[in-house]
Amino acid sequence: PTPHSPLPKKMPNTAILCVDDESVVLNSLKMQLRNAFQDRFLYEIAESADEAMELLDEFAAQDIRVLCVVSDWLMPGTRGDAFLIQVHQKFPDMIKVMLTGQADESAIARTIAQANLYRCLHKPWNRDELIATIESGIASLRQDE
Repeated sequence: PTPHSPLPKKMPNTAILCVDDESVVLNSLKMQLRNAFQDRFLYEIAESADEAMELLDEFAAQDIRVLCVVSDWLMPGTRGDAFLIQVHQKFPDMIKVMLTGQADESAIARTIAQANLYRCLHKPWNRDELIATIESGIASLRQDE
């Protein structure tokens, strides 16, 4: 290596996880997040609550802190509200955002009460609103530390 070659970038040890059963939604979310936050975070996607829980456990084992999880509500198997409540029980200080086309009000209220839901965004989501929500959520985490 030449004396002026840049050092390899340190891998981020923080991540954002997006969960939705539609891959087109996941790819869009991942692209928008990467465009907004560049290489500040790792961006991971999961197509089900079960897959997402496996990823969260893997990240925890690797000392990677998932700061925020963005989850769809209506998914086959485990719905978003039940998933986010599970996440909250294991990782209480994670920011939880629900992204939905059709969550019922009681599911949203239950997620607020039992999972400390940070925000519920409706599909089709507004990119700027999504980014602002994640930024303010992560900022609120840093204040608590």
